[in-house]
Amino acid sequence: GTRGSTPTLRAERALLREGHLLVAGVDEVGRGALAGPVSVGVAVVDAATRTAPAGLRDSKLLAPEAREALAPRLRRWAPAHAVGHASAGEVDALGIVRALRLAGRRALEQLAVVPDVVLLDGSHDWLSTPVPRGGARTDPWLVRTQVKADLRCAAVAAASVLAKTERDALLRDLGARDERYGWSGNKGYSAPDHLAALRRHGPCVQHRRSWRLPGCEPVPAAAAPEGEAAEEPGRGPAVAAALAELPVQAPAGRDRRPASGRMDGDLPAAVPAPSARKGP
Repeated sequence: GTRGSTPTLRAERALLREGHLLVAGVDEVGRGALAGPVSVGVAVVDAATRTAPAGLRDSKLLAPEAREALAPRLRRWAPAHAVGHASAGEVDALGIVRALRLAGRRALEQLAVVPDVVLLDGSHDWLSTPVPRGGARTDPWLVRTQVKADLRCAAVAAASVLAKTERDALLRDLGARDERYGWSGNKGYSAPDHLAALRRHGPCVQHRRSWRLPGCEPVPAAAAPEGEAAEEPGRGPAVAAALAELPVQAPAGRDRRPASGRMDGDLPAAVPAPSARKGP
């Protein structure tokens, strides 16, 4: 079955054969957490990219120590890679789908290159800027969705591992600063110790307050902005113009071709001090 199989570059190489020079695998982690950011990883491959490092799997199938050992090897393997985050406060303000888009855009903006096409896990394209009826696409990349891409596609599995290890490190850091909620272990998800601490202490700034947190009244969901489908119930107030989207044109100095040498967009984006809903 797919769960036991090793991800390959088959889908990515098919896209390269279509004429795309740079293919980005993208995946998210933290979508179902009660606290901390939602994080999106991106790993770019090109025609020269070799087979992925041995042991690569979707991050959910790897033990934490295996993920941590794999991450530096994946950073050396992918010609370009990055992780972007949207804070709990941004999840509350924008709703989860637009917060995912913001985190994905932040990851893509860190890259030294602009991918031609993005391979996205799942069947829902949460990354593309919504196009008004009759309007033209404004993003510089195409998005192709593929169910189980995190299990089948090496670039997407790599993006998943990079996002998971970076988000885990952020949650360990937050857990060291505020030990009440057990984040170093539960990573902000709805583990029993986290739920008990929420009932005891209430939420803090790192919690997604628009979500149904134990013992807390959720912030009422706001109406979706014009032209966007309503969020799932229980999502927080929509922020001005829904995401005056980050610029998507290539900034000066960014190139569609892999340059010689490294192209790491690997610095963690700042996680604005925020606020987070129910478990996975």
